[in-house]
Amino acid sequence: MDHVRTTDTYRAIARVLATRFAPRAAEWDKTRTYCWPNVRDLTDAGLMGMTIPKEFGGKGASFFDVVTVVEEIAKACTLSARIVVEANMGGISAVMAYGTNAQRAFAAPFVLAGDKPAICITEPEAGSAATQMRTTARRVGNRYILNGYKHWITGGGVSKLYLIFAQVLAEDGTPQGITGFLVHYDPANGVTPRGFRVVGREHTMGLCGMPEAELRFDDLHVDANMMLTPPSGLRRGFADLMNAYNSQRVGAGTIAMGVAAGALEHATRYLKTRHQFGRPIAEFQGLQWMLADMDTSVHASRLMLHEAAKSRGPTGSSFPDMMMAARAKAFAADHAIKVVDNALQIFGARGYGDKEPLERMYRDVRMFTIGGGTAQILKTQVAGHLLDIKTPQTRDGYAGRG
Repeated sequence: MDHVRTTDTYRAIARVLATRFAPRAAEWDKTRTYCWPNVRDLTDAGLMGMTIPKEFGGKGASFFDVVTVVEEIAKACTLSARIVVEANMGGISAVMAYGTNAQRAFAAPFVLAGDKPAICITEPEAGSAATQMRTTARRVGNRYILNGYKHWITGGGVSKLYLIFAQVLAEDGTPQGITGFLVHYDPANGVTPRGFRVVGREHTMGLCGMPEAELRFDDLHVDANMMLTPPSGLRRGFADLMNAYNSQRVGAGTIAMGVAAGALEHATRYLKTRHQFGRPIAEFQGLQWMLADMDTSVHASRLMLHEAAKSRGPTGSSFPDMMMAARAKAFAADHAIKVVDNALQIFGARGYGDKEPLERMYRDVRMFTIGGGTAQILKTQVAGHLLDIKTPQTRDGYAGRG
């Protein structure tokens, strides 16, 4: 696995894994269990931590390489595709871009061994308005003491590496800004930091094998050397760290597009094999037009996401352009829901039942206009850019998770 890989090689590996994952996807959904066998396969194939630089054990792959993998995996198993995104974009890419060498060396082995880092931002009163978070980190000597509550934390309880965002306070209580802290939590191996608790899990409509957890921090001690300090310092550091979220958004949009592409393939095969009134239903023009619209939506989404994945933000940024990421994610998520809905319609009652994957795919894809920045927040961000308006949601370059 140490040889240089091309984008086509990554795509080919993903296609092989997708054939293995497709029969398993319904199991994770029905039992609401994390797909550990798939994670092992992804790890063995070198698809976890692809973007981690080679000096820290990764492949140094591009975000474009990742999206080609994600599309293929998402056609078969949305849950596995989401794990690939979280293990290559977002939190881990922020650590690689802004962390110290010691922090990078600390974080990389978790992901390369199959961990999906958990990004801990969202709170009851701080979803899209993330800067209103109430979790605090007060400096006490060479440590920070974290107190607060997070919810809708993807992977909470199964992840081992956590990037916890908090309002930083000096020893005298003076606010310093917002940044993230790296924390290792792994009860299965006896790593249970005092003050770190998983206190609940949401019962979700889709992506049922991925825990969305509630976390509580009660005087959680974190060494000061585990605090990320971007080049612009704490006052502007949160905006820097959220630039990493642009890559995660591209990844989330690609999952939605991949699910839509899978639904399109299912619908195309069904149209060719299903007969009514003595002929294949593929001969009915109304269904042909539905299929053409579905294909156009998938193709347009793919082009926008590829463009965003290859883009760069402001000078010196290693992350995708914020506006391209926002447009692509909002467009792909909106259209994916319509594509999967039309595919289910083509299958009729059969698509509505759980013997076909479309029922699960429909529930899974619905979350992508919500998580990773709601469609409305992202559209507000795009409009604010066009109108040169600084909205609360886009202040300091951030549009929230939802």
